[in-house]
Amino acid sequence: MSKVLIYQVFPRYFGNRKTNAVPNGSLQQNGCGKLNDFTMKALSSIRELGVTHIWFTGIIEHATKTDYTAYGIIKDHPAVVKGKAGSPYAIKDYYDIDPDLAVNPECRLKEFQNLMSRCHRCGLKVLIDFVPNHLARRYSSDACPAGTKDFGSEDRKELAFHVNNNFYYLPNQEFQPQIDLYAGDDQPYYEFPAKVTGNDCFSASPGVNDWYETVKLNYGVDYQCGGVPFFRETPSTWYKMLEVLSYWTRMGVDGFRCDMAEMVPFEFWGWVIPRVKALSPSVLFIAEVYNPEMYGNYIHQGCFDYLYDKVGMYDALRLIMEGYGKTSAITRCWQSVGDLQPRMLYFIENHDEQRVASDFFAGNAYKGIPALIVITCMQNNPVMIYSGQELGESGMYSEGFSGLDGRSTIFDYWCIDSLVAWNNSGKWNEEKLSDAQRKIRSVYKQILNLCSSEKPLYDGAFFDLMYVNYENPDFDSSNLFAFFRKSGKELILVVVNFSSEDKECSLVIPRHAFDYLEILDGRFMEATELLTEKKIQFILSSSKPVLINVPANSGVLLKFVY
Repeated sequence: MSKVLIYQVFPRYFGNRKTNAVPNGSLQQNGCGKLNDFTMKALSSIRELGVTHIWFTGIIEHATKTDYTAYGIIKDHPAVVKGKAGSPYAIKDYYDIDPDLAVNPECRLKEFQNLMSRCHRCGLKVLIDFVPNHLARRYSSDACPAGTKDFGSEDRKELAFHVNNNFYYLPNQEFQPQIDLYAGDDQPYYEFPAKVTGNDCFSASPGVNDWYETVKLNYGVDYQCGGVPFFRETPSTWYKMLEVLSYWTRMGVDGFRCDMAEMVPFEFWGWVIPRVKALSPSVLFIAEVYNPEMYGNYIHQGCFDYLYDKVGMYDALRLIMEGYGKTSAITRCWQSVGDLQPRMLYFIENHDEQRVASDFFAGNAYKGIPALIVITCMQNNPVMIYSGQELGESGMYSEGFSGLDGRSTIFDYWCIDSLVAWNNSGKWNEEKLSDAQRKIRSVYKQILNLCSSEKPLYDGAFFDLMYVNYENPDFDSSNLFAFFRKSGKELILVVVNFSSEDKECSLVIPRHAFDYLEILDGRFMEATELLTEKKIQFILSSSKPVLINVPANSGVLLKFVY
């Protein structure tokens, strides 16, 4: 058994070395990373971080302003494409790989299969996006298996809703979004009758902040009549999506990160996931969900393996890193999800969120280190990091459609300086990294490998020490967080410091901890501090606090062996 550690990567810019990118630049101007950039050297460099899975974000063919008609791919209208590259969540063909990512677009699927083979040889399991809630307005599959019918091809478009329609319609209304319908083209984008927009916008005139580039898929719920479900007859969309998931599973994909899973009824997931797992029992399903009241439904009835913990743990840790929150929120977060806690996926960066080092967040990558220790060491549940996070990437670029927002764009062709330095002309080493980048990568590598090699951290009992230290005058309960992990005869005491100042604390250990963890009270012991390998002597006692020095923006991991 080991901890699931996911490395999220955006191939469009991961291997791109064309520096001096220009805002709103084309593929030719700004370049684009390729699947072949994930060489064995690159994958080995990722694997040495300690990760077990790699999530290739945005590899399924999606709408774009780049012309691939020479390869039999229909051209998208620029009015319904966000950015020059396009949103990877406006899927144009569920059965195909995005041609941007192929050295030879005609061989794009083969290049992906070769990439999967390299990942597996490197000991990495492969995750891809599954985008079930919406697709591109000009969806058209040229790679689907013979006999597969396109979404919407058999819809009764005169009906706002029908259980076997793949889309929702606004009969007798033309699609008139609040955007320029020409967007530089000779003819305006035309759609009649209008289809409902992906973010549940049941209007023929979605605004600029709506997901106007996408169409909502119909899973048999009539939202215009109070959300009435029609599941007695299995809806057409269910079967079509089973075909998509089965296709990639048979190809060898190890799991799916399911985009906006809670916008799709959990009854569908409870129907489809067991059928896919019948093909491959180990395939993982991770749900992007944001409503805690629905967590139980998506685990118990929906059969998901893991759920995003965004509105709980991520939001709490972000406030603490920014100096607005207190560490007491961490305890509330893990307690609030109850027995679902082992199924929650922790992260402090992903493609939707701002970079920790950005001016919009903490402004300093090192302020993310105590949060990293918490999410990797506190419990046994999975953890995800985002490519560049381990290099202190700030995301402070004004790329084009994305704008200067502290995120790494998913809409534009772009180049990430920190990744170019790590790439080092395909060497994937630390030669070109700055001292700061080298240092923070070393810290990430150390912590991630510790949490997957030390059994108490990936499979041990957990004891939160905060409840007896909140009112301890010698313990800064706003910035410090402490807990025990134990497995067999190995005990690890973890104390993290979210402050930018070193902290000396006097930690109270309650008698209950000794009883619960079955450790001797008042015993003189020697500990190894795992981050520095220093030996320190302690008396662990319920009658006398333990004095510990915790460095700024970091932590201590004290390992005791009985």
